Amino acid sequence: MIDQKPSVLFVCVHNAGRSQMAAGYLRHLAGDRVEVRSAGSLPADRINPVAVEAMREEGIDITAEAPKVLTTEAVQDSDVVITMGCGDACPFFPGKRYEDWKLDDPAGQGIDAVRPIRDEIKGRVEALLAELLA
Repeated sequence: MIDQKPSVLFVCVHNAGRSQMAAGYLRHLAGDRVEVRSAGSLPADRINPVAVEAMREEGIDITAEAPKVLTTEAVQDSDVVITMGCGDACPFFPGKRYEDWKLDDPAGQGIDAVRPIRDEIKGRVEALLAELLA
């Protein structure tokens, strides 16, 4: 059992879709039991509006979030780093748990294409949360 709250960092290239949806789910499901961060190696100007719409359908509002640049500090401060197609852009630190989630990029896709991505993210976040709180 971890004495302190576990922390998770979700990283994708633009921090506008996948990582924001994952962070939104983890915040929603974990409440204050897990510290949640998200960032991008090349952050976009704003969150993907289709990702916002897809999450709204789940009753989760991510409109207050904004794409953030990935920093070395964010990685150092996280117990688990989950990458989603950012490749080698993520700094690596020994002793951290890294996972790479292979997910389609919702950028430029319509809501019908984004829903299955959202649903896969939800399942992965639920499994991750169960592990973290075990």
